[in-house]
This record gives sequence, structure tokens and C-alpha cells, in this order.
Amino acid sequence: MATIKELHEKLVKKEISALELTKSTLEGIKKREGAVDSFITITEEHALKQARELDERGIDANNLLAGIPIAVKDNIVTKDILTTAASKMLYNFNPIYDAGSVERLYDNDMIIVGKTNMDEFAMGGSTENSAFKATKNAWDHSKVPGGSSGGSATAVASNQVTLSLGSDTGGSIRQPAAFNGVVGLKPTYGRISRYGLIAFGSSLDQIGPFSQNVEDNAHLLNAISGHDVRDSTSSKVAIPDFASKIGKDIKGMKIALPKEYFGEGIDEGVKEQILAAAKHLESLGAIVEEVSLPHSKYGVAIYYIIASSEASSNLQRFDGIRYGFRADDIENLDDVYLKSRSEGFGEEVKRRIMLGTFSLSSGYYDAYFKKAGQVRTLVMEDFAKVFKDYDIILGPTAPTVAYDLGSQNHDPLAMYLADLLTIPVNLAGLPGISIPAGQVDGLPVGMQLIGKAFDEETIYQVAAAFEATTDFHKNKPIIFE
Repeated sequence: MATIKELHEKLVKKEISALELTKSTLEGIKKREGAVDSFITITEEHALKQARELDERGIDANNLLAGIPIAVKDNIVTKDILTTAASKMLYNFNPIYDAGSVERLYDNDMIIVGKTNMDEFAMGGSTENSAFKATKNAWDHSKVPGGSSGGSATAVASNQVTLSLGSDTGGSIRQPAAFNGVVGLKPTYGRISRYGLIAFGSSLDQIGPFSQNVEDNAHLLNAISGHDVRDSTSSKVAIPDFASKIGKDIKGMKIALPKEYFGEGIDEGVKEQILAAAKHLESLGAIVEEVSLPHSKYGVAIYYIIASSEASSNLQRFDGIRYGFRADDIENLDDVYLKSRSEGFGEEVKRRIMLGTFSLSSGYYDAYFKKAGQVRTLVMEDFAKVFKDYDIILGPTAPTVAYDLGSQNHDPLAMYLADLLTIPVNLAGLPGISIPAGQVDGLPVGMQLIGKAFDEETIYQVAAAFEATTDFHKNKPIIFE
């Protein structure tokens, strides 16, 4: 698929209209959807209407994203477009407003072609916990695509769209990006408005972009970033041009390799590929040294206390009364709550509500939630200490490549551990990216680059330097060639 710049040039020169590009994209989605199941909703009528109106207004030559089709994860609300969060609880929810990030897509004249599949309420690491369907890995349909933004990742990897939006609470953008060989960025917490993002863990959630290359990713981040008065956690930090450092060399840049990211549980093949990538960056002039993030080993444990506690609170609003699913055979008010929530939520969501409610309950709050918050501070201090001396932290995105569909459904703990390398970034509120950096057994390996808060430009600089001097991003799923 062409890059954003290539598509923009064709649109400006009128070699193709926005309507023709949208029709072509929709045809590609339908052609490949049966193999990967990326989408919950394809917004054909809406997208074609948008494209016709844009053609009538004309493409703005100064707006790189005008007329570019994009897919949006189904936990980001879209006015008059079904938004389910992949849950039976919201099977018929048509929002009356757009999320802040979606407003910015429209402000940039981007065309929304569909809503992508995900783990229910973003809880899961395989996109198998959807109430509607399981998404398949773009490279091998017997493997998981990662999660929870598996639909957004496969939509880009399978050339259904050039760009998509996902959300990342503990690695939900970076892990599926790694499993599908695409670029996925989790921005700094507060960089993008969470207004209209159906909340899972409010202190962790962040919307971010998927793309096929680093530069396109930076351009999409330019479009969706910015302060939003409707989100009290939205930052007022100035928005730079995130693509401004792309193309600059990385000579003398200091890159940290945390020894904990290459220890027990990390697949030997994955470790080998990432260490080779570090060597490659060294050959480009970077200084690579081993460091320690000693409290990262507690990341998974404290994440599941904090995230589940916040989820149990956020999901109280889904009670069978306000909107969404309501169970039949109701005899009294208690039945409305109990039956609607029992039948509307899936097993993984119920598991996390139970865990979160227990952690917040009287008598256990100090022992679990409060203690988890204290350890979270230690994780943040570890990162701050390393960033006093280094520009970037490098490691694998996931401990393994994509695993078989259904292989970890019986063992939630094993699936939780798959996020052990991405979770600390969310706990610390830092930005992190996953880019293709090799293959193991014919499946993509993702390299994670973690930056200082609000320093996404440096992440893109290093990622682009690696991409420009390697061919990993050019590898595509054979089935789609």
C-alpha cells in the first residue's frame, strides 16, 4: 500500500479522487475481511458520503491527511456509528457524540471506513475475548493477532487500511503491532484526549496510531494530539511536529538496554533478534549500554490490581438501565442489575471486575490497591533514573511471537504475562513504540523503543533511522501479496 505522502500527492494532482480511494479501500476490506476478521462494523455508506462531500470541497494541498481512509477501534465513540467495545453489553449503542480524537480525524478530513474488533472493553491480549468474533493474525490465520487492539493491527498489516487508531492500557497497541509486523505507538499519557474513549483503566488508557511505516505514524499523531478541556487528564504541553526529527542521524545518542527485558521468560529467538537490532543501532553511531529497571518485575502484578480496580469502578455504569443490553425475564430491580450484568459481560470482564472489587474492598484496600500504587511509584522512579543518562530505552515488545489461537484461553495468567514488557510503560505514563525488527519461525518480532515523557519525536527519530537502514518493515504477509 502507498504511503500517506504518495496518496496525498495523487489526491492533490487529481490522479485519484477521495471517492475513488475510499471505494478502493472498501473493496480491499471486503476482499480480505473473511481471512482476518478485523472489523465489527464497516461504515460504507458513511465513508462514501464523507468522500463525496470532500471531493466537492476539494483536497487541501497543505493537509497531508485529507481524504485518507482510516479505521477506528470500537471502544472509541463515533457519532451515529455503532460503538460496541466488542461487548454484548453495548451491542446496540449508537453514540450521540464523537470522541475528541475522532473530531480531530474529521477536522483533518480523514475518512472513517469502519470500527475494528478488539477484546471486550480492551481486556485481553489476543482479540479472542470479543462478543462477536475472534480476529486472526495477518501472517498466520491459526495464530492470535495480539490484543486488545488486534483488529486495528490486522487491518493495517493486511493492507485493508493505511492507518488505524487503537488504545493501549498495558500494551494493547504495541503487542498487536509486534505480532503483525506493523508500527504502533502508545503516546505519553495525556498527549491525546481520552474524551469518548470507553474507559478501562483511567490512569493507564491512551489512544494511539497504527501504520505501516514510522513517518506515517508520526503524521497521524500530529493530527490527533492536543489539549482537550473535556478530559481533565489531557495535557497542555505544546504539540511539536512529531516528524521533525525523522531523517536525522542518531550518532552519539545513548540507548539503554534493561537487563530485566532479556531475562527469564523471553524467547531465545526474540532475544537474538532484538540484540541484533541494538547492534545495528550501534553501527549507526548510537551508544548502547546495559541498565537495570529493578522494579519492572512487579509490573504485571501491580498492573492487574490497579487496572482491574479502575475497571470495576468504570464498568458500574453498565447496569441494564442507562443504555445497552438489558436481560429479559426481569421480576424486580435486583434482577435488572444482576441478570443484565451477568449476561451482558464476558468471562474476562467479569474476572477483572471481581479482582478489582476485591482489591478495593474494606479491609483489603491497604494491602492491595494502596500497596500497588506505592510500587507503581518505584517503577516510575526507575525510569526517571535511567533517563537522566540515556535518550531511549530499547527491548523486545513481547516475550514471544504470536501464539496459537485458543492456546491460552484456559490460562489467563499466561496471557497476562505476555504484557510484562509493555505494562511498565503505561504505569509510568511514558511513550513507547513497536516497530518490526526481525522474524522468528516466519512470524514478526517487534522492537520496543521507550522515550521520555512528551518526547515522541526522539522515539520516531531512532525508529526511522532503524527503518531506513533495514528491510523488516517491507516484509508483508505472503497471503496478501
